This record gives sequence, C-alpha cells and structure tokens, in this order.
Amino acid sequence: MSGRVTAFLGLGGNIGDPAATMAAALRAIDADRACSVVAVSSLYRTPPWGKIDQPDFLNAAALISTALSPRDLLSLCLEEERLLKRARNERWGPRTIDIDILLYDDIMIDEDGLTIPHPRLAERAFVLIPLKEIAPEIAIGGKKMDQLGARPDASGIERVTNGGNWWRSPADRLPRNLP
Repeated sequence: MSGRVTAFLGLGGNIGDPAATMAAALRAIDADRACSVVAVSSLYRTPPWGKIDQPDFLNAAALISTALSPRDLLSLCLEEERLLKRARNERWGPRTIDIDILLYDDIMIDEDGLTIPHPRLAERAFVLIPLKEIAPEIAIGGKKMDQLGARPDASGIERVTNGGNWWRSPADRLPRNLP
C-alpha cells in the first residue's frame, strides 16, 4: 500500500493497570515507523459488556496515520497485545488489553479474522463515546454518529481523564519550549 491512510483504534482493558498497558501499546504503535498516533481520546471507565461478572474496563480511542495495510496493522496490534500479556481465555472476558481496528480509511473489509468497520461498533457506547470525542464528524457505514438510529446504552460510562495526553511518557508531556 502506498501513502498513508487514517485509521481508528479502540483500546480497552480491565486487568492489572489498563491505563499503563494501553499507554505502552500506543507508544509502541507510535514508535513503529509506519504509524503515528495523531489523536487519543480521554480514558473512560465503562461497565463490562457481554460478560458482566467482571471488573469495569478502561476504554479509549486513537486516531492514527499509517502506511500499513489493514492486515499488517492488525498484525501489529495483535503483536502488541501478545507482548503486553493478553490472554484469550473467554469471549468478552477479562483482559490486560484489547486493541481493535475500528475504521480504516473509508474501506470495508469482511475477511477471515478481519472485519472493518469493526463488528457491532455502532452498538457499543464504550467505543462510540471515545471515538466521537476525537472524531465527532466521523461516518460509520456511511452514516454520521447522530444518524445511527437507536443509541447504545451509555449508562455507567464516566470520563476518567480530561483529554488524551494520558498515554504519553512524562517527558513527552513537558512543554517543548522549556530550556
């Protein structure tokens, strides 16, 4: 694939220190020469979805610029999950980290192991709320967020950080004009 495209990632976790784990994943993706993190949402504490007898999650969304193909981006995300000790023991179960490709440019893919836009994206407030924070005009399946129909249940979702700078290392958060 030539050039760079825009992609959106959804991140989440509820075991260990999910904020630190997601921050490490974003820094690793940003360090890859074929990717750069452009914007990151606030962190949101969200109730579990699907399997509800587990701790709350932290969730966020990230906008990246990438030269990777969708399949190569998926491989990068899965490798970061592996390095950060993601165990896939049960569907919708507890996890140290989950990195999903939500959208990749304006393309639609339905292949074995890769579906874009991400399945059930429009049904999940824990994805839509952070995504809308960084891309309020985004269209999903040709529809703006306000046109998606029935709104997913956003009860119990609370913003934990104010803004998306939480993922950067402390040195990266310093103003650049300091001596």
